[in-house]
Amino acid sequence: MKKIELLFISTLLLAGIGCLKDNEIPPTPSLSFNQIKNFSDSIEIWVDFKDGDGDFGLDQGDTTGVFDDCLRQYNLYCIYQEKQNGIWKDNGDAPPGILDPCVNDNAAPFFYRVPWAKPTGQDPSQQGTIQLRMSTYFLPSAFDTCRFRIKIVDRSIKESNEIFTSEFLKP
Repeated sequence: MKKIELLFISTLLLAGIGCLKDNEIPPTPSLSFNQIKNFSDSIEIWVDFKDGDGDFGLDQGDTTGVFDDCLRQYNLYCIYQEKQNGIWKDNGDAPPGILDPCVNDNAAPFFYRVPWAKPTGQDPSQQGTIQLRMSTYFLPSAFDTCRFRIKIVDRSIKESNEIFTSEFLKP
């Protein structure tokens, strides 16, 4: 008798899963780490993203209104981290604010603008891979093990989950 009930419950669960729409992606953007490649003069990072309401990306003119705030002029944030005595530390030994382009015009921020690829058709969702190549990607310090903490923000100012790249060594 119990075997039949379990079979019936599992059949209902499978039937329910089969009724889901193909591209049901939540409206809040999400990220997953894909890969990282460390070259002698640069680093490449690939991250996969999904956005259910299709509003991830910035047009060239998106610098006013909600995008007027200096930090909102970017939508991909890579926070450099160093492993110092076994503990991950944001921005290594850099003083607070030095990597903030809103505070310091000479900063070398790891903030980027990903262009908006507006969805077409009835399904507004977006999903894809962002490939980022950085020629400047680490800060000088005595520590050699690094990674990036990454998030994206869509046009509705919804923040994604944060992800981490795998560790890499400075050249």
